[in-house]
Amino acid sequence: MKRRELVIVGGGPAGMAAALAARAAGVEDVLLLERDQHLGGILNQCIHPGFGLHHFKEELTGPEYADRFAALVHADPGIEVSLRSFVVKLGKDRELSYLRPGAMEDIQAGAVILATGCRERTREMIPIPGSRPAGVFPAGLAQKMVNMEGWIPGREAVIVGSGDIGLIMARRMALEGVAVKAVIEIQKTSRGLVRNVVQCLEDFGIPLRFQHRLTAIHGADRVEKVSVVRVDDDFKDIPGTAFEIACDTVLVSVGLIPENELLEMAGGAVDRRTNTPVADEVNLTSLPGVFACGNACKVYDLADSVTRDSELAGRMAAKYLGVPA
Repeated sequence: MKRRELVIVGGGPAGMAAALAARAAGVEDVLLLERDQHLGGILNQCIHPGFGLHHFKEELTGPEYADRFAALVHADPGIEVSLRSFVVKLGKDRELSYLRPGAMEDIQAGAVILATGCRERTREMIPIPGSRPAGVFPAGLAQKMVNMEGWIPGREAVIVGSGDIGLIMARRMALEGVAVKAVIEIQKTSRGLVRNVVQCLEDFGIPLRFQHRLTAIHGADRVEKVSVVRVDDDFKDIPGTAFEIACDTVLVSVGLIPENELLEMAGGAVDRRTNTPVADEVNLTSLPGVFACGNACKVYDLADSVTRDSELAGRMAAKYLGVPA
């Protein structure tokens, strides 16, 4: 079994920031594993501006923000980047197994940083009743379809949930000529940033309906319409307020779930409510020498904040490894 000083799982903004900070703190050997074919993670599909205002003191798009870190990572001889590499096992003593093209590798790590990010909550997790036609997408998947694959999901859309991804996709769809009929939010306030409510909805005349919920999705082969009702402060339907919206697409933006299956596999404590590591402070886990950062640790609003805390994770790993300060 090969021995590596520090192994980082995930090459998004968190993993790259942690790798660079660990190297700056004196770690000599860093292996950065990324399952995609490029570094950058979710930032590669976030082509809108608004990144880097805190870290770089200028406004960048997601790919620009990622590219700056990727260039530094690739230029550092102490960081080995392994792309298309998927970790399938993590043991309590920091043994890892990962698949890369053409091989399975086993590693014993001195320290591990999990920068595995999040996955989206789906329609079934709310849940939304009705039929199961084509045209229902998680908002982040729709973002990748539009921004990276060049596919337009539909022509008339309703967005469920006012998280930032949903708000940003309302604007993105509108810019592509899609009629965004409404954003439906069950709470009294938006879960997204105020700037996104203003820039993505108000500036485009897209209605945001608070204290409403979808009661059904209708359609045979394709979404045809959705049923909506207003709810009271206890989230109970208010009689006489039901109505329908014709559409062919529903985007679901109802939150994110941190990816911590590897930590759980290794015997680490995971909060069942949030799927985040159980620990006394940010970036720690219940396992010695295993750290978590970025959206695997907690769900962040800003990539700049991910960078800040992930740099701390890199320094914490260096300290654990006994690197002289």
